Amino acid sequence: MLKDRVKPLDAILATAERKSLHRTLGAFQLMLFGIGCIIGTGIFVLTAAGAQKAGPGLMLAFAIAGAVCVVAALCYAEIASMIPVAGSAYTYSYATVGEFIAWTVGWALVLEYAIAASAVSVGWSGYFTGTILNDTFGIALPPWLTAGPLAFGGAPGGLINLPAMVIALLVTWLLMIGTSESAKVNAVLVLIKVTALTAFIALTLNSSQFDASHFNPFLPAGVFGGWGSGVGAVGAAATIFFAYVGFDAVSTAAEETKNPQRNVPIGLVGSLLFCTLFYILVAAGAIGTIGGQPIMGPGGIPFPAGSEELARQCAMPQHADALVCSNEALAHVLRQIGFGAIGNVLGYAAILALPSVILVLLFAQTRIFFVMSRDGLLPEGLSKVHPKWKTPYVVTAITGVVVAVGAAFFPVGQLADIANAGTLYAFAMVAVAVMVLRRNDPARVRSFRVPALIVIGPATIIGCAFLFLNLPSEAMLVLPIWTLIGCLIYFGYSRRNSHLGRGIIETPEIEVAITLEPDIPGIADRGRD
Repeated sequence: MLKDRVKPLDAILATAERKSLHRTLGAFQLMLFGIGCIIGTGIFVLTAAGAQKAGPGLMLAFAIAGAVCVVAALCYAEIASMIPVAGSAYTYSYATVGEFIAWTVGWALVLEYAIAASAVSVGWSGYFTGTILNDTFGIALPPWLTAGPLAFGGAPGGLINLPAMVIALLVTWLLMIGTSESAKVNAVLVLIKVTALTAFIALTLNSSQFDASHFNPFLPAGVFGGWGSGVGAVGAAATIFFAYVGFDAVSTAAEETKNPQRNVPIGLVGSLLFCTLFYILVAAGAIGTIGGQPIMGPGGIPFPAGSEELARQCAMPQHADALVCSNEALAHVLRQIGFGAIGNVLGYAAILALPSVILVLLFAQTRIFFVMSRDGLLPEGLSKVHPKWKTPYVVTAITGVVVAVGAAFFPVGQLADIANAGTLYAFAMVAVAVMVLRRNDPARVRSFRVPALIVIGPATIIGCAFLFLNLPSEAMLVLPIWTLIGCLIYFGYSRRNSHLGRGIIETPEIEVAITLEPDIPGIADRGRD
């Protein structure tokens, strides 16, 4: 029964053509879109969480996570160019392994994008309170307004991360009312981030304080910390994987891409390779200058990132300047080596650029809802389009509130791990979809073919499963619990209302003509081709 509904690929493509989103993105814009989403909280903030898990082995963690992303990106490149429609891994699964699995994938993507947006909001808050308030204006907000409760891994005296909550709600409002950001604006934001990271690399690697001894021991927690421990180089890779997931959002924009057969593979692989190089160099610069050894707990095991125990340790004077305790890691490093003004500039870059990442993630999440609603698996009212704003305002508002609550009470490390759980499942299912399509539809035109799919496909699945099992056990448990909730919704509502299950192959037009304005960085103003 669970494999009885596979949506014909030709029907998916026909439906997308009848109710398509306007195609405006070229290859360069799509690559900027990917870079704009990839370079964000992952590198600006999670450098600290990764160092707490692996120490200098963070560099190896970036390589491990990047390797998994490369094989996943190759699978994405083939199937996204074949199926250039909104919905990402959800749509690919629907066309290959059936409706139920597709539902679980879509449900996981909802978790991924929402929690990831919360994590980015928390990352933005760290730079805002540190760079803008403390270092620029000398204003120190009380701890109860800048961090979640200590029991949730926040900080002593913490209650609510107000700046994170506010930025999440503000971006949600902007996305609802359709305030456009043109491709030129996104290009400026990408330039700001790339310039800031380039300056960081140049200053740290050439600093007189750069000391090779900071890399010893290179693997204080070992390569493999144990299943569910979340420590060691592999445990850090499972967290750092969050720094790469922006390339998945590129595939959600495939339906809005000109010549997707050519441009989607370029955007996916190009943005990933570009960012990987930066990540490794940034990690080397940060650790080489001020060190990145983790704070060890009992038995010589690092305290868990985002834990109450680590928060208590970071509140002690002897750890106040440690990389692993910073909420604005890169700006903190520059201040420690005598470049306070440039550190503040880097903080300004993060403050300006990270809201665009939140917006992209919220956009991708609402479009997943849109496609699932288009298939009848969710009520059409959830993706109702506002008559004036031309945006799916209902689901955007609901998502924004959930994102704001998550950002207000949880630390960035915990949020990133939870988001990764859903991401890794979705990526593995993309590899499955590619292999199934190769077997079931070998004659279909493929402008990009994964080389040695018999190796790359299984490597993607094994790599994703391996990283998932190296997440902290608490983060691993979130996915099955979330999936169970999704199963109750599917069998209670979605299965009987599915358009495919009711024999409706080409989904009829939704009540309001869908002319969604994808007001996200990297998408040009309407009317331009």
